[in-house]
Amino acid sequence: MENKKISTKKSDLEAKGIVLCGLCQDMMKKIPNEGVNLTVTSPPYDNIRDYKGYCFEEEDFKKIVSELYRVTKKGGVVVWIVGDSVKNGSETGTSFRQALGFMAGGFKLHDTMIYEKNTSSFPARRTSKRYTQIFEYMFVFSKGKIATGNLICDKPNKWAGHTNWGKNTHRGKNGELVKTKDIKPVPDFSPRNNIWRYNVGKGFNSSDKESHNHPAIFPEKLAEDHILSWSNEGDLVLDPFMGSGTTCKMAKKNGRKYIGIDASEEYCELAKSIIAKYKPKKLGLGPHADADWNYA
Repeated sequence: MENKKISTKKSDLEAKGIVLCGLCQDMMKKIPNEGVNLTVTSPPYDNIRDYKGYCFEEEDFKKIVSELYRVTKKGGVVVWIVGDSVKNGSETGTSFRQALGFMAGGFKLHDTMIYEKNTSSFPARRTSKRYTQIFEYMFVFSKGKIATGNLICDKPNKWAGHTNWGKNTHRGKNGELVKTKDIKPVPDFSPRNNIWRYNVGKGFNSSDKESHNHPAIFPEKLAEDHILSWSNEGDLVLDPFMGSGTTCKMAKKNGRKYIGIDASEEYCELAKSIIAKYKPKKLGLGPHADADWNYA
């Protein structure tokens, strides 16, 4: 197999992105060292869905982690969205083993976030012995000290505008209370917590109906929220399990470059058709807006 590195010059990638068809552990070899700012992906796990016959085993997983570490910039982030199935009366623990696998591969576990769904395909009955499963893990890994963090501030503050419930005072050097004007009022919004809730299902996950030709898409808003949180305009976003192209589409819409990889030719063509419908956001606001495509 030819492993010629991807040309990332602006003239070679007019759409500011590329889709590669093949096994991600092979296709990532085409990406130069430390070229990717952010990866947002959800791999197939526990054979819950049929991905055109594709699944990966433990040895494949180790190769994928190794390649992700190599291609991720220092300070870059990998968001790995995964859950567990129930087999023989026990949850598989796949999510935890993979999290430890990333740490063994050199990544830091920056945050363990929760993707909460508003509903489930298999709600618990009154006679059930297990509560309804409505979440997946969103493990946020970083390569060294995280470089970019743009926390989304959309949690309303009940006491917005207030400073305190008495006089505006603070302790002076001698320990006495003195009046001050330096106390800032409580802002209207604060950073959200690390449990993110989304409506799921047809009509909610994606604005593109054809996206549902893939068996397991995650909400486009979820992808967008991670892209806004862990990258800047002009950065490069990777999805090694691209599926219908949700991550790549939202990267393009938000002024990021993208690389999408999938083993299925059918899904690659589906993703290309969806991504092509959107114009890239005009750059110019972010710190990397003028960065060259040549990120090797």
